[in-house]
Amino acid sequence: MTAQDPKSDDLTLIDALILLHAGTERQGPGDEAFSQALLDRLPALRGTGGIADLGCGTGTASLLLARHFTKPVLCVDASRAFLDALEAKADEAGLGDLVTPLCADMGSLDARTHRFALLWSEGAAYNLTFEGAMKAWRPLMVDNGLAVVSELSWFGPERPAEAEAYWSAAYPQMADEETNLAHAERNGFRRIFTERLPDAAWWQNYYGPLAERLDAHQKSSSPMMQTAIAETRGEIDLFRAHSAHYGYTFYVLEAV
Repeated sequence: MTAQDPKSDDLTLIDALILLHAGTERQGPGDEAFSQALLDRLPALRGTGGIADLGCGTGTASLLLARHFTKPVLCVDASRAFLDALEAKADEAGLGDLVTPLCADMGSLDARTHRFALLWSEGAAYNLTFEGAMKAWRPLMVDNGLAVVSELSWFGPERPAEAEAYWSAAYPQMADEETNLAHAERNGFRRIFTERLPDAAWWQNYYGPLAERLDAHQKSSSPMMQTAIAETRGEIDLFRAHSAHYGYTFYVLEAV
């Protein structure tokens, strides 16, 4: 969206954020080699359930899952634009037959229709809160099914005042790893293992490309775009200063 676009004043904040992420490989922090290493550590899938990538965005993880398992992957996201990009990438990679896009609310899937042996979700659970995701997703799992869910988490009791103030406003439900594991256990999951996403993955695959998008939209006349740019720059600066204290933790869980 440029300053000349007559629709720029009609943008909502969500519209602006989607535009900022358009054309990027990832809509959240992650790394394909890191995700592949997690896949390699998973127990064998059990039961007859399917594979799902919830909050899939443009589908980087979806394609990884399709290649790894050579089985159909249900790819759920509320953005039709992201799903269109996913379909194009899947076709280009020769994986179109293994990818099933579904434009839907990932928190309202019907357990009578969807049953998963593997539920994967990178950087999307916060939309439901981690506890809310555990509640919504456990009924979708087959017994002994696996869930791999990344969540923005505090790494320990020390919380710099600047970071705590920011996240208390931006994501007040953000919790530490032990609290999130307790949420998972109360909702029918048990911990298999957890892994923290390395800082390098944030910069190389997410914040670096996103910063280029911020520059590209810097002259937009949209007030909401300018708000989205300012908020995103603030988030990037905060992570640069305090990444030792928070980041994405991948929770690898079994439905019990």
